[in-house]
Amino acid sequence: MLVTTLIFLLAGLAEIGGGYLIWLWLREGKPIYLGLIGGIVLVLYGIIATFQTFPTFGRVYAAYGGVFIVLSVLWGWGIDKETPDLFDWIGAAICLIGVSVILWAPRH
Repeated sequence: MLVTTLIFLLAGLAEIGGGYLIWLWLREGKPIYLGLIGGIVLVLYGIIATFQTFPTFGRVYAAYGGVFIVLSVLWGWGIDKETPDLFDWIGAAICLIGVSVILWAPRH
């Protein structure tokens, strides 16, 4: 479970960080090299996610979507200085519950 969590966190940081660098380039007029680095980081995100041991692509990416949402709320708080409100936290908690159901529900 620890390795699963670390891979999800690393993939999330790569996706959000890569997207953020492209955002800075395109939306805030920062240098093009930030966009290029962002593109490379996004490719790495796609590779990192494949290290999960779950057997199905769809299930891994569905669960990762919930983790991504939580990380995005935290990124907005830490990087964009946008304090999450109660509904952000409730939504993030619901997503984590969904991730838990997708990944660890007993299946036959």
